[in-house]
Amino acid sequence: MVLDLGGLSFHITIPLPTYDKLPEVNQPVEILTYLNVREDALDLYGFLSKDELALFKMLIGVTKIGPKLAVGILSGATPDDFKRRIVSDDVDALTALPGIGPKTARRIIVELKEKFVPTDFERMVGAAEEESDDFNDALSALSSLGIPRSRAFKILSRMRQDGEFKGNLESIVRMALSKA
Repeated sequence: MVLDLGGLSFHITIPLPTYDKLPEVNQPVEILTYLNVREDALDLYGFLSKDELALFKMLIGVTKIGPKLAVGILSGATPDDFKRRIVSDDVDALTALPGIGPKTARRIIVELKEKFVPTDFERMVGAAEEESDDFNDALSALSSLGIPRSRAFKILSRMRQDGEFKGNLESIVRMALSKA
């Protein structure tokens, strides 16, 4: 792509999907760019979405993948499709992309998979935060209904231990009130 800004022209390398979505000549367009600095050149790479740019940056962070190969990869798959291929360890689907062989596909999976798949710890923290929010909301609700906070805490803790702390906030509060 050549971007002409009043006599100053910029040559920007873009993936094929970005090219397909460009507006007509002389129409406004917003291109997110990445400037790759080398000893002998300054190369601009352009993208229409933040997802494409973010994936491009991740790809060039992978060993032996340069900006041109990263653009080629983005030309062959959408960011979401590419992420699915990585998460599912689909080496064959990755090797179908331009410039990727089996070794490179495995390297991409190893180096990027952890960025797309939440770890068990992250899942546990997310569930604990969600449960903690429900617990705190139920505690506040019971306190506002006149139950002493320490008593409400004991009731809710016992419900959690017995596996009765489930459902929406209203059902949790009703069950706690029946135990008060």
